[in-house]
Amino acid sequence: MAIDYNAMPEAEFRTMLRDFIRAECTPNLLFQGRRVRWKEIEPWTRKLAAKGWLAPAWPVEHGGMGLGAEKLVAYHDEIDNAGVSRGLEMGVVMIGMLLLKFGTPEQKAHYLPRILSCEDLWCQGYSEPNSGSDLASLRTQAVLDGDHWVINGQKIWTTLAQDCTDIFMLVRTDPDAPKQKGISFLLARMDTPGITVRPIRTLAGEEEFCEVFFDNVRVPRENIVGRANEGWSMAKALLGFERITIGSPKVAQVALLRLADLGRRVGAFDDPAFVETYTRLQLDVLDHVTVYERFAAVLKKGGDLGAEVSILKIWITEVYQRITEYTLEVAQEYGAVSGPSRIGGGEVDPLGFFWLSRPATIYAGSSEIQRNILSKAVLGLG
Repeated sequence: MAIDYNAMPEAEFRTMLRDFIRAECTPNLLFQGRRVRWKEIEPWTRKLAAKGWLAPAWPVEHGGMGLGAEKLVAYHDEIDNAGVSRGLEMGVVMIGMLLLKFGTPEQKAHYLPRILSCEDLWCQGYSEPNSGSDLASLRTQAVLDGDHWVINGQKIWTTLAQDCTDIFMLVRTDPDAPKQKGISFLLARMDTPGITVRPIRTLAGEEEFCEVFFDNVRVPRENIVGRANEGWSMAKALLGFERITIGSPKVAQVALLRLADLGRRVGAFDDPAFVETYTRLQLDVLDHVTVYERFAAVLKKGGDLGAEVSILKIWITEVYQRITEYTLEVAQEYGAVSGPSRIGGGEVDPLGFFWLSRPATIYAGSSEIQRNILSKAVLGLG
């Protein structure tokens, strides 16, 4: 008999998750200063899948936990509090949720079980070399040719595409329509002839992102999600799924814990200037937690979040960057060392966390775009 997690007291639910993480998640996945690759996180992901906990927000009838908003917030809280690295989540968090809402019965029957079994690993084909924040200006084209869409173009900053089996993407299917009206949402296998993946080495020395090239790539006609030329609504729906999680305070909380640990190791808490700066950063994080909890309370009551939720992403990512910048200063000469260093009897990686924080104000909608959303939708400015 399936467990009704929503009926479980929250304290019991959190304890259950905490115990499982402590018993099954290996230390190499905790508080990493980089994005982990699939081969590293695969054992943990399969443990979640075997437990039936891989897709907390999915309905029970589709293999998920069926968590309501309150338990879903608790689930992510415990994962984040433990410092568990997040791996290839696009299948569960993004395309799986989209198919549940907009997919055909055939698409659901084919793709959803394969996501839960870890057979299919998904990446997101959104950004292009000249279409990042202005995503609606994308130029990758798909032309219908009989029973196939023929795709030509390029995507960039595609996270861990080299580890993935499938890609969901936005493509232009009507070049004469207004830019947001001529876009469709397509699915493709990464081993389809004509797809080339080229990893991008970041400043941190990691190959976290990729370029993906499409040269006369043919995908079945039925691989479209929703109707042709209505893909922009799909894209907005996907962004809506991550609005609350992307604004979680956890990235900054973890960085603050690292700063405090480093401060103790080097004796910085004896320095009034350090204590003042640390306290200011700590208060910024606590202020954000208060606002985040207000939004989470809306979800717990079954409400919908408005455009004002964009403040979460702006606030926490910018605080996150300030914390990691100051950590480099406190680390002194070790702040210029790539990889973990032995400081005060333990290992710390100040530069790794600094690099990890750099793209935070860009991904999932840059801070500039989020401010535009707030100015138009909340403040009513032109």
